[in-house]
Amino acid sequence: MLKPYLLAAWLLTAAHCCAQDCAPVVPSEAGDCGNGFYAVREANMKAGREIYLFSGLGADERAYKELCFPADRTHFVRWIRPERNESIESYARRLSDSITAERPILIGLSFGGLIAIEVAKHIPTEKIILISSAKTRAEIPFYYRIAGRTGLYRLFPINMLRRPNRLSNWYFGAVTESDRRLLARILKDADPYMLRWGVKQLTSWKNTEVPERLRHIHGTSDHILPYRYIHCDVPVRGGGHFMTVNRADELAVEIAGLL
Repeated sequence: MLKPYLLAAWLLTAAHCCAQDCAPVVPSEAGDCGNGFYAVREANMKAGREIYLFSGLGADERAYKELCFPADRTHFVRWIRPERNESIESYARRLSDSITAERPILIGLSFGGLIAIEVAKHIPTEKIILISSAKTRAEIPFYYRIAGRTGLYRLFPINMLRRPNRLSNWYFGAVTESDRRLLARILKDADPYMLRWGVKQLTSWKNTEVPERLRHIHGTSDHILPYRYIHCDVPVRGGGHFMTVNRADELAVEIAGLL
């Protein structure tokens, strides 16, 4: 059954780093970065705000390193382990305590976009930028929501999905050999506890309101969160769920335009 496979495959990216204590990584200086680095830096300086990055449910350089965010104003959020039976709302409230800047810009990738929206309910923000994510429950595909209502999410073959294959490569849009190797490491590192928690939170997410000053970037070829269910501000033609890695230069320019 492909739809449950698709849901669990997406959430594997949200869970993978907790096997490594979810340690944050350091944003990049210019180094080998492309022109997108300078576009983001200039826009960030004009905005005058600190940026907090949410990558799924983990802070990992593999998600954002190709975008080369400037180090001086960028923070990767250190994730905390969910408590037993904790809701996404409660988790976000606890996580918001780690954000100390006034009116920061929150950028959420994939499941991290849902977390960013929930965090913004507890702190004032300048704006929120979502990448390959969803703004409300209505943008979560109906088959995910059915899985949540019926409890079918409990049947997702978590262990099988941790082994990369052609289907997972296609779902994520892992096109090149380096993409596939990176995805294989992410799948291998996935923490089953975090995955099960994330599946439950996604399929039962209740948010219905779009926050003010939210902007959404989404790939038109995203197989995990299909574009047809999404109302976004910036469509990336041909972009998949892995576009922060394999469409980084183009994506960095789009992010700079929203800062």
